[in-house]
Amino acid sequence: MKKTTLVLAALIAGASLPAAAPTPVAARVRYSGHVQVGITGNFASPDDRQNFGRLFDDRANEPLLNQFVLTAERALDPAATGFDWGFKLQGLYGSDARFIHSLGLLDRTTARILQPDIVEACLNLHLPVSATAGGIDVKVGKFVTLEGAEVIDNTGNIFYSHTYSFNFGIPFNHSGVLATIHATGNLDVMAGVTRGVNTSLKDNNDRPAFHGGLGFLNLAGGRLTVVATTHFGPETPGDNRRYRYLNALVAICRINDQLTSTSDLNYIYDDLARAKGYGWAQYFTYAVSAAVTASFRGEIWRDQNGFYAAQFGNNTDVMRFLRGGAFTPDPRTVGGGATTYGALTVGATVKTGLAGLVVRPEVRWDASLNGTRPFNDSQDGRMLTFAVDATISF
Repeated sequence: MKKTTLVLAALIAGASLPAAAPTPVAARVRYSGHVQVGITGNFASPDDRQNFGRLFDDRANEPLLNQFVLTAERALDPAATGFDWGFKLQGLYGSDARFIHSLGLLDRTTARILQPDIVEACLNLHLPVSATAGGIDVKVGKFVTLEGAEVIDNTGNIFYSHTYSFNFGIPFNHSGVLATIHATGNLDVMAGVTRGVNTSLKDNNDRPAFHGGLGFLNLAGGRLTVVATTHFGPETPGDNRRYRYLNALVAICRINDQLTSTSDLNYIYDDLARAKGYGWAQYFTYAVSAAVTASFRGEIWRDQNGFYAAQFGNNTDVMRFLRGGAFTPDPRTVGGGATTYGALTVGATVKTGLAGLVVRPEVRWDASLNGTRPFNDSQDGRMLTFAVDATISF
């Protein structure tokens, strides 16, 4: 039995951070956790202390406790031929929670920079169906999105900073029901109904949304995986008719035992605003040794109507925009206008061998490719940052 999301996570994490030592399969329930801290140095030292276009690393020259995560999980048995069940419960405390809250669940614990959130709380079922090669998996509850090459859980990423498409072009989480049909040994079909983008116990309108896609597995002799995903439904507060379409295509290729290529294409469109966002991020990772992996990422992302990319100066502004209604945003909460963003990031993952400690330095260059000035107090057309984060997994 194959699971598209697990295959993607394993391939990406293989070139990023190691998770805690796995619990033996016989035990089934696995407990793990990690603590991540980081800092992003901005050479321009902007007065607003914001790195425009960033979320999890938004603060300039300020250390952050990004994530303190605890996870309890009973994973589905990948070899199961009959009925099986599992669950996942993951809680997060830290500065990253400011951006990933879902409506109705801890979404008003937003006054301070360090906040709690429940990232996932879901029941997983495996149903043996003879008409399929591997049965059907059903996920019920709150779960992270299928879209994109990067994830909320820091240990599944290559870099400390995130792409524009991760920050502004895909959802973070959903609440609902999602089925994965393991149709053949090389094809997964995913389809489900959610309450929308970043919603849980509440929605900002009265209509559900669709989430799903196709996973093409074990291509090119097992070296290539391609996953195409979509989410569409009404997302504007109080509007049940106009849809927002969020789409991603991720292709991961193990070129050889040391070199891995990941391509992430993104397209988003909002009916009400008639706003498009689209782009491509390309990653390469190279295993220099068992302890060091070198990484490169290049991205071009177009916010055609200046609707998506922004910085948020107040800890509550993200959730206020999601809920809707009248409010006065922080003066430091600004958009970047109609801009084509380019970004180049070079970094490394270093496994120190000290109590599960992993360190990731990176240098990143961001630029407007069409003459706008979104960076550094809305004064510059480019931004140079140096960042480092440290993660202890247990």
